[in-house]
Amino acid sequence: MAVLLAAAVVAATACAPQTSDNSSSGKDEKSGTLRVWLFQEVNTKPKEKVVDAVLADFEKAHEGTKVDVEYIPVETRAQRIKAAFNDPKSAPDVIEFGNTDTAGYVKDGGLADISEEFAAWDEAKDTDPTARQSVTVDGKVYGAPYFVGVRALYYRTDVFDELGLEPPKSLAELASTAKKVHAAKPGLYGIAVGGAYTYGAMPFIWANGGELANGKGGSYAAAIDSAAARKGIKAYTSLFGDDNCPAAKCAGMGGNDTVTAFASGKAAMAIGGDFSHQAVEAGQVKGKYAVVPLPGVEPGSIAPAFAGGNNIGVLKSTSHRTLAVDLMKRLASKKAQGELFDAMGFLPTFSDVRQQAAAREPFVKPFVDTLAAGTKFVPASPAWATIDSSQVLPTMFQEVVSGKKDVDAAAGDAAKKMDDAFGSAG
Repeated sequence: MAVLLAAAVVAATACAPQTSDNSSSGKDEKSGTLRVWLFQEVNTKPKEKVVDAVLADFEKAHEGTKVDVEYIPVETRAQRIKAAFNDPKSAPDVIEFGNTDTAGYVKDGGLADISEEFAAWDEAKDTDPTARQSVTVDGKVYGAPYFVGVRALYYRTDVFDELGLEPPKSLAELASTAKKVHAAKPGLYGIAVGGAYTYGAMPFIWANGGELANGKGGSYAAAIDSAAARKGIKAYTSLFGDDNCPAAKCAGMGGNDTVTAFASGKAAMAIGGDFSHQAVEAGQVKGKYAVVPLPGVEPGSIAPAFAGGNNIGVLKSTSHRTLAVDLMKRLASKKAQGELFDAMGFLPTFSDVRQQAAAREPFVKPFVDTLAAGTKFVPASPAWATIDSSQVLPTMFQEVVSGKKDVDAAAGDAAKKMDDAFGSAG
C-alpha cells in the first residue's frame, strides 16, 4: 500500500529516538507470547477476521503459545517502530511495514535477515519479482511480501449519469469535471483530495514528466523542484479551493480521509487503491460507483501510479525467532493473502493467487491495467524513511494550498530537505 501519510504536519524525526546498535536476543524460545503489530485500515474489521483465523491455527500448531495483536495507526508508525527497535523489551516480534520503509528499517538494524528461511519456503517461488524486491536489501531478505497495491480513480456513476458526464480521460479533464460537479452539487467535493495524501499526488508529478529524485544505489539528488515536477505540483494543488475541495477542509486530509469522504457520499470522485475497495463497498455509495485508471496528461493515457504494498517482517530482537518466522509465513501465505483479497481487496503478491483473484472479481481490472501501464516507486534509499516521517512532501503541498508559499518556493524548500536527508543517509 502502499502506506499513507499523516494528516498533520509534524517533524516526526525531530522527536523520534535515536536507534541503538540492534542485535539478536540470542534466544529462540519455543513457547510463550508473541506480540504482533499490524496496520489499522479505514475499516479494519474484515482484516481482523482473516488475521484471527491465522492466529487460531498458529496457536493450535504450537502448544503453549499465544499471540497478542495490536493494530497501530499508519501515521505514527515511524515513531512507534523506531522506538521498538531501541527497546527490545517492549518491542513486538512481528510487524507489518510499508515497502517504502524496508531500506530504512534495515539500516536501523531492526529487521531480522530471514534469507535462509525465505529461500526454504515452498510458496516463496511464486512471489512476483517486484514484491520480492520490496523485501530485499543488498541481496538479503528481510520479510515476506504481504500485498501489493496501486491507486485508480473511483467515481460516482449516479452523479455522473445525472449530470451527463463521462469519466475523465486526461488530468485536465479531471480538474474540469470536478469543478462541474461541485458547481452543480455544492454539497459534494468534485474530487476529494488531501494535502497529506502524498501517494495520491505523486501520479500528477510523474504524469507531467517529473521525478521525486534522480540517482540509484542509495545515492540520490532531489528533483521535486524541476520544471516538470513543479507542473505536476501545480496540477494537483489546483484541485484545492472553493470550486472543488476547500483548502480549509482538505489541506489536512490524508489518503484514508479522502476514501472515507468518497465512501460516505461526500465526494463524486477520489483516488483510491484496490485496498480501498472494501471500505467503499461498506459505505453509502455501494452499487453507485465504478473505477477507471487515473488518466495521464494525454487523453486516453494512464498516469503512472505508485507501486505500493506492505510486508511482514520479524524483528531482530525477538526471543522467539523460529515461532516468529513461522507466524510471518502464515500471515503472508497464499491462503491468507487470498482471504485478505476477499475481505479487503488487497492484491496478493503471489502471481498465481493474483490471477485467480482477478478472474473472479472484475473490480480488479482497472488496477491490473494500471500496473500494466507502468508504475513508479520512491527512491530506494534509507533516506526515504526520514523524508516520509518528517512530512517533507505533505508540508510542500500544504504550504502551496494554504497560500503560505508559491509552488517554486515550496518545491525548492522540499528539495533542500530531501537532499539533506539523502546526504545524511550516505
